[in-house]
Amino acid sequence: MLRPVQKLFDPAMYPDLLVGLGHPDDAAVWKLDEQRAIIITTDFFTPVVDDPFDYGQIAAANSLSDIYAMGGQPFLALNIAALPPQLPPEISSEILRGGAEKCLEAGVVIAGGHSVQDKEPKYGLVVVGFVHPDKYLSKAGARPGDRLVLTKPLGFGVTTTALKQERAVPEDVAEVVGWMKRLNREAATLATDFNLRGGTDITGFSLLGHGMEMAEASKVRLQFTQEKIPFVSGARKYAEMCTFPGGAVDNRNFFSPRVQFAEGISETEQMLLFDPQTSGGLLLAVPEISVGKFMEQAAKKGIPAWEIGKVLDGSGIEVVRL
Repeated sequence: MLRPVQKLFDPAMYPDLLVGLGHPDDAAVWKLDEQRAIIITTDFFTPVVDDPFDYGQIAAANSLSDIYAMGGQPFLALNIAALPPQLPPEISSEILRGGAEKCLEAGVVIAGGHSVQDKEPKYGLVVVGFVHPDKYLSKAGARPGDRLVLTKPLGFGVTTTALKQERAVPEDVAEVVGWMKRLNREAATLATDFNLRGGTDITGFSLLGHGMEMAEASKVRLQFTQEKIPFVSGARKYAEMCTFPGGAVDNRNFFSPRVQFAEGISETEQMLLFDPQTSGGLLLAVPEISVGKFMEQAAKKGIPAWEIGKVLDGSGIEVVRL
C-alpha cells in the first residue's frame, strides 16, 4: 500500500528528513537547524471505553505518546473527529473536552482541527513536537547489551474487550482506564536525561510486534523474560476467558514466525504478549552501565518501570523463563 508513496518520496532526496518512510517508526522527524528538529504524528481510533470524557483523554494521551516515544516534547495539536450526526452534542462535547484537558495537562495547545460525519465515533489528534536532532529516540537505537525497560503494564486490550462483552468488573476497567489516560511524558523526560537512543511505545502491534520492529530496525535480537513482564490485575483472568480483540490474533499470525517461546509458556501467556495496547507504555533500551541508576531515578520520581529483558546479537525475539 505504501509503495507508491515511497517511490515518489525517496528518503535520499530529503536529507533533513531524519525519520520517515525509510524505516517504520513512531513519528516523522524533520531537522530544522543544528539545535531543533520537528516531530509530527497523527493517530485516532474508535471508543475503547464507555465514558466519552475518558475516551477523549485516552485518545489524546495515545496520540501524544508517539512524540514522547521519539524523546520529544509536544507543543501543538489539531483535533481529528469523525462523529455520527445522531450522536447527542453533549457526548461529542465530552469527547473533545477529554482530549482538550489531557492536552492542557501535557502543556499542548489545541489550535483547531477537522471533523466529518461517520457511522462510528473516531477521535484523535495530529501532534507536533520538538526534539534535538542528535538526541531523538528511535526503533533503530537499541544495541547489544542494553536492558529493556517497560513503563506501563500490559493487558489493556483483553480487558477493554471484556468490557465490550459486558464481562469486565468495574475495578479492572478503572485500573486500565487509569493507565491508558496516563501520559508517557515523565518516562520520555527520564529517557532524555539518560541520553537513551532506542525506544518505542507499545500500542496496537503489542509488545512482541513493536519489539519486533525495534529488533529489525536495530538489527538485534530482543530477549524478554516471561516472569518479569507486568500485567494489569485482570489480564490473566480475561485471557482465560478468551476476550482477546481481533488484533491479538492478527498480531500472532503476522509476528509469531519470528518469535521463539521457551518450553512451558502456555498459549494464553503467549497471546497476552500479542495483545494490542491502547496508549501503552514506552519500551526503552537502556545501556547496561546505566540501568541501575535509571531504575533508581524512576523510583525516586514515581515513574513506573520494569526491567523485562535485554538486547542480544542476532535477530528476532525470544521469550524465556527465569
